[in-house]
Amino acid sequence: MHRVLLEKLLRWKAQKMRKPLLIDGARQTGKTYLLQHLFGKAFNQVLRIDFLESPSMADAFAGSLNPENIVSNIELLTGQLFTPATDLLILDEIGECPRAVTSLKYFAEKAPHLFIAASGSNIGLLNTFPVGKVEQHNLRPLSFREFLLASNEPALIKAFDNELNSTAAHTKLFDKLTDYYFTGGMPEAVNTWFKLADQSILERVTATTQIHADLVSGYTRDFGKYSGKVDASLIDSIFKAVPSQLSSVLDESVKRFKFKNVHDRKSRYLELESGITWLEKCRLVLKNYPIEGSPRSPLAAYKKDNLVKLFLIDVGLLNHMLGVSYKETKQQGYEYKGYVAENFVQQELAAAGIDPTFSWNDARAEIEFIASDQAGNIIPIEVKSGKRTRAKSLQSYIQKCNPSKTIKLTGTQGSSPLEQQHLVFPLYYTEHVARRHLNN
Repeated sequence: MHRVLLEKLLRWKAQKMRKPLLIDGARQTGKTYLLQHLFGKAFNQVLRIDFLESPSMADAFAGSLNPENIVSNIELLTGQLFTPATDLLILDEIGECPRAVTSLKYFAEKAPHLFIAASGSNIGLLNTFPVGKVEQHNLRPLSFREFLLASNEPALIKAFDNELNSTAAHTKLFDKLTDYYFTGGMPEAVNTWFKLADQSILERVTATTQIHADLVSGYTRDFGKYSGKVDASLIDSIFKAVPSQLSSVLDESVKRFKFKNVHDRKSRYLELESGITWLEKCRLVLKNYPIEGSPRSPLAAYKKDNLVKLFLIDVGLLNHMLGVSYKETKQQGYEYKGYVAENFVQQELAAAGIDPTFSWNDARAEIEFIASDQAGNIIPIEVKSGKRTRAKSLQSYIQKCNPSKTIKLTGTQGSSPLEQQHLVFPLYYTEHVARRHLNN
C-alpha cells in the first residue's frame, strides 16, 4: 500500500545531516507500516522498539541521554546491533516514554548523522516537546488518490493523475469515489476492501463494517486511557456529536458546531473546549472556522475559537457512526447526503496541507470553504454532492465579495478547460484543486 508521505521521508534520508523524524497521527492510520515496511526498504536493517508493547524498553533512556549510550542500551535490550551508516532506528509510540521524547533533542544536536524515526498517536497531548529539534509530519487516513493507488487499476490512476475530463473517466472515478465514501481511508479498511475484491459485495461490506466498528470502539477506549485531566465522557460526547450534527440538515450545510445539549447541560464553548482540543490534538476531528463579513487574507487572523465547525477524521467512519449502508451510499445522485461530500473535501484539503479550513456565511447564504491563493486572493469553494450546480449561496458571495475566481466541486464532469473564472470540478479532483488553485 503506497503512501504519498514516503516521498518526503526519502528526501529526509538523502540529507547528509538531519533532525530526527517524527510521524504523528491518529491511531491506525498506518504509521508503523509506513516506517517499518515502506520506508524500511531503503535501509539494510530496521531496529524498532515499541514503548506500548514493551514498556521495559524505557530502561534504555533511564540514565544518560547521550545518543551513543542510548543506542548501546537498545542494542543490549534487543540483542540486535545497530549500524549508524545503514540502519534505521524506530521509536514507536514514543509518547509512552517521556524521556525518549526528550532524547530527540540530543539526537538532533549530537548525532544528526543517525537515521532516527519516532512515531506516536498522542504526540499532541505531550506536556514537553523538543520544538525545532525534529522534522514532523502528520500521517492521515489514505487520501482518495492513495485509495486509487491501492485499487491497482493503472488506467484509472493514470486518468486521475492526468485530470482526464471525459464521460468514461467520470463514470469510473465517481463510482470509486462513492466506494471511498463507504470504506474511508483507514488503511485496514481499504486493504480489506481490495483484498476481498473477488468475494461477494456482502462479504466485502461485512468485513469492512466490522473494521469500522473496531476502530470506533478502539478510539472510545482510548478516551479513558489518555484523557488525562480532561473528562473522558466529555470527549466521548463531542466525538459522537460530530456525525449527528453534520447530518442534522438534509439540504444544506451545518454552519457551526452547536455546544448546547452535547454533554451534561453544558452549553458554552468554554465548557467544551478541553474536549474539542483533545480530539483535535489526537487528530480525530478537523476544524473549520466560519468567517463573517468580507473575508481577507490571512484568514486565520479573523477566526473565532468559539465559532467552529467540526468534521470527522474519516468519511468512512462518519458513515459507519451514522449507520449509513453501502447500498445507501451508492445511490444515484446522492443529493441528500451533502455532508458526506463536505467531510470528504475537508479531508482532501487537510491532506493537501490546508488545515484548519475556513468557510463563509451570512444570514441567508453559506460557502462551505474559502481559501487563499498564492496572491492572497480569497477563493470561494462551493460543494454540491450531486449533479445540481446552481448555487444561490455562491451568487450571493459573488455579489457581496466580488472574487477574482470561484470554484464549485460537484457530482458532474466539470467545466470546460477554457473556463478561467467560474471553475467547476468533479469532487474527486479536490486534491488537484488544492494543488493548482490554493495556497497550500
